[in-house]
Amino acid sequence: MSSSRKALATLLLAAFALPALAQDKFPGIGRAATPKEVAAWDIDVRPDFKGLPPGSGSVAAGQDIWESKCASCHGFFAESNSVFTPLVGGTTAEDVKTGRVANLTRTDYPGRTSLMKVPTVSTLWDYINRAMPWDRPKSLKPDEVYAVTAFLLNLAHVVPENFTLSDKNIAEVQQKMPNRNGMTTAHAMWPGKELNGTAKPDVVGTACMTNCPELKISSRLPEHARDAHGNLREQNRTVGPQRGSDTSKAEGKLGDAAGPVKVVGPVGGAASPNAAAIALTQKHACTACHNIDGKLVGPSFVEIAKKYNGKTDYLAGKIKAGGSGVWGEIPMPPQTLPDEDTKAMAAWLAAGASR
Repeated sequence: MSSSRKALATLLLAAFALPALAQDKFPGIGRAATPKEVAAWDIDVRPDFKGLPPGSGSVAAGQDIWESKCASCHGFFAESNSVFTPLVGGTTAEDVKTGRVANLTRTDYPGRTSLMKVPTVSTLWDYINRAMPWDRPKSLKPDEVYAVTAFLLNLAHVVPENFTLSDKNIAEVQQKMPNRNGMTTAHAMWPGKELNGTAKPDVVGTACMTNCPELKISSRLPEHARDAHGNLREQNRTVGPQRGSDTSKAEGKLGDAAGPVKVVGPVGGAASPNAAAIALTQKHACTACHNIDGKLVGPSFVEIAKKYNGKTDYLAGKIKAGGSGVWGEIPMPPQTLPDEDTKAMAAWLAAGASR
């Protein structure tokens, strides 16, 4: 074999050996992620804007995207107090000048909005990019994220209505964030030199218990106190939704859970005809707003089934089109789901939404 062929053979053997070497740490479990796979997950944007992709988006474009994909949860002006706490409000023109939100120091102020607290515009961009919309995270393109961020900043009076946010000017916008100077490490919850010139935090984490028996920790509202002050689920704080326990019913009854019903595996056994439909409601994030029984953000599946008994085609159309006004003011956005999934869920609802 010629020297060049020997060299090529050596390189090929080394290339095939690399994955095996990478697995030595956890033999028999998976493989090392490729650089391309790591890059697909590495989407964070730092406060110094490292990781920010190129792009731009105007306030006007952001408003259009907001109304179609964001307003159903956050309100048309990000002020909604029905599903989540308000995103905008509580900041002033003076805060934009000083970089410290004055209302954060008030004990009588009813609540704290996102724009009151967040110190960096990169935090807004990064979170919208990775987590929104709620039912389709990571579905927005970079230009759409720039546009939605610009719209929020305009609502907070940080940028004007004719502004276009981009990777080229986002650092300038950072200098106008209302709470840009509000972040501190003086409390020493993590290492910082603002507290007595030391970088040591005020606590050191160590194992708190050793050789402990297996414990089951739970919390239960005593029956005698269950409805002492009215139904907790119907009582809201001044700012932000509060989904408390349904204290008008005994512990463990349907409708008591504060969040969506969790379905693990086929309900009622492998042969259950309803299991597939229930699984689809979770796959497509329907359970983010709907319980099987008991109101969450929207009506329960059981309530919908009673109102539209036998109307499979109508329900399929409503799932596709979305809408508001029938069950309250909070709109349901249009759903772009596979037709077969839409029909399966609609048929399950029309048949009674049984478990």
